[in-house]
Amino acid sequence: MKRSFALGLASAAVLASTAVTGVTAQAAPGLQFGPCPEDVSKPYPQLQCAELQVPLDHGDPGGEQLKLLVSKQPARKPESRRGVLLINPGGPGGPGVGFAGALAPKLPGAVLDSYDLIGFDTRNTAHSTPITCVDAATYWKTPLPDPDSPQAREQNWQRAQQYADGCQQRAGKYLPHLTTPSNARDMDRIREALGEQRISYLGYSYGTYLGAVYGQLFPERVDRMVLDSVTNPDTSEIWYRNNLNQDVAAQHRLGMYFDWIARHDQVFHLGTERAQVQAAWDGVQAELRKAPRGNLGPAEFIDTTFNALYGESSWKDIAEGLADFHLRNDEKKLAALVKPKDEVAENGNAIYNAVECVDAPWPTRQREWERDSERLAADYPLAAWYNSWTVAPCRFWHAPAQQPLKITGDGLPPVLLFNSEHDVATPYQGALEMHRSLPSSVLVTEKDAGKHGVWALAGNAEADRIGTDYLVNGVLPPEDVTLPGHPDPDPAAPAPKTLDLP
Repeated sequence: MKRSFALGLASAAVLASTAVTGVTAQAAPGLQFGPCPEDVSKPYPQLQCAELQVPLDHGDPGGEQLKLLVSKQPARKPESRRGVLLINPGGPGGPGVGFAGALAPKLPGAVLDSYDLIGFDTRNTAHSTPITCVDAATYWKTPLPDPDSPQAREQNWQRAQQYADGCQQRAGKYLPHLTTPSNARDMDRIREALGEQRISYLGYSYGTYLGAVYGQLFPERVDRMVLDSVTNPDTSEIWYRNNLNQDVAAQHRLGMYFDWIARHDQVFHLGTERAQVQAAWDGVQAELRKAPRGNLGPAEFIDTTFNALYGESSWKDIAEGLADFHLRNDEKKLAALVKPKDEVAENGNAIYNAVECVDAPWPTRQREWERDSERLAADYPLAAWYNSWTVAPCRFWHAPAQQPLKITGDGLPPVLLFNSEHDVATPYQGALEMHRSLPSSVLVTEKDAGKHGVWALAGNAEADRIGTDYLVNGVLPPEDVTLPGHPDPDPAAPAPKTLDLP
């Protein structure tokens, strides 16, 4: 589960050119694959795309329909093909078609030989009848209010109310049906349209919860399932407490990041101890609270830091920007890392809130939200308030919340789980809870690491081997496995081409 607003795998043109309206029709009997939209076909020419109609309300299958975009990369060796592998990058709100195209070159050859890779944009995301809740240019104009400031608290509550109201005004008919069970039932429509009796599935982050819900609803239709960077499925954790748990993990991971900067003092010159780097970070934040520098204020500094903790691809850039600001009073590098909240990012943020707000009940009393954020901020200050404001529209949401589905794993075949020990977005306790909830599962832990996304994403050869052996040969380790973590980035080496989860 990731709350980043920067979803760069789709284009703003898609949102501008795709109508946010449904059509009344029966679900398509099959998928007719052809060229993908240009923003997909240009970077990923190997993909074929098709549109599928699914019910807005699965309780009324003959009623209004939504358009989903589905992509396919056929198995390289038809004689070795064992089926389809549906892929979801998480979010909720991550554009799955673009992610499937970007992930394919990183997958082991044996997987590419054995499976048709199937990407899909979940309902109301990217190319699939997309929605937005506000005008991105005005609502997300930077710098945003300081999330930690008591003086800005009322302004942040007003923004949350404005966001929820905007979602109702712009996309109200969709909101009651933007749920994980709806997404799971859409997946089964994709399976049916592909003509498959069973599917295999690879889900990252929120995609692990989507996979677990699919498996709960349709266990007999699951072949092999990999859940990587695992959401805690406990019904009392979905979603309010899952977001709170991220705050604790983020503070711990921030300390590990500061340790990394300190180990490379010859590069960054911010000190050889964590406390010295922390002091530099705190100093920059204090200066930004006195006066933002253009588009860079305290909210943007927290956002950039928090998102960096999910992966490691921007560690060097942020450390260099921190050094420039702290040592030379030069904010240009940090300011350049502030990602504009454009219409594509707004679509991702809309889906993130919409799904989480309806999947489960949320506190309605302002004091309860503030009490929890204040309590966490005492020991875990990085994201305690910032993360809370991200989902604060759920307090005002205009669609009724459902009760989350209890995950029991009844009838599921063996499932493979991956999680790094210090993951911020999906803290490790969530993987342990999913493991308990799925009796047929085996858990692979990447120790002393914190990257969000392990299999095919972290560069851990043994993890990649385990996942490949399972998907291709059906072989799982006889018991849970703990692996050494992948190496930390080397700031003196050229930056590797990595793929972070959206």
